[in-house]
Amino acid sequence: MPADHLTLSALRALERNPDLTQRQLARELGVRLGCTNYRVRALVSRGPVNAGNFRRSTNKRAYLYKLTTAGIAEKARLAARFLRLKEQEYEKLLAEIEWLRIEAWADQGTPESGESRT
Repeated sequence: MPADHLTLSALRALERNPDLTQRQLARELGVRLGCTNYRVRALVSRGPVNAGNFRRSTNKRAYLYKLTTAGIAEKARLAARFLRLKEQEYEKLLAEIEWLRIEAWADQGTPESGESRT
């Protein structure tokens, strides 16, 4: 998974469920725990996510991850970038599908006309 897509997915997951553990987040993202730990620490240190033991839990490893204003803005920026990428991929796929149709029916006539050269 590309880094920007991973960051976007992490921000979405933490926004939906701020009390995810890193292990749960890793499972949801489909990546190793170490990768998730690195990503979450980077998000916290850069400022898009605040992490704290807001629940006054006896479990000192139980953190709550909250998106900051910067985190919400970064999520929106990454989503827009990812959308542009997917739209470009979609356009390329449409062109490839059209070429495959042309190739597939080049020697047989078009299926709409019912013609066949065989």
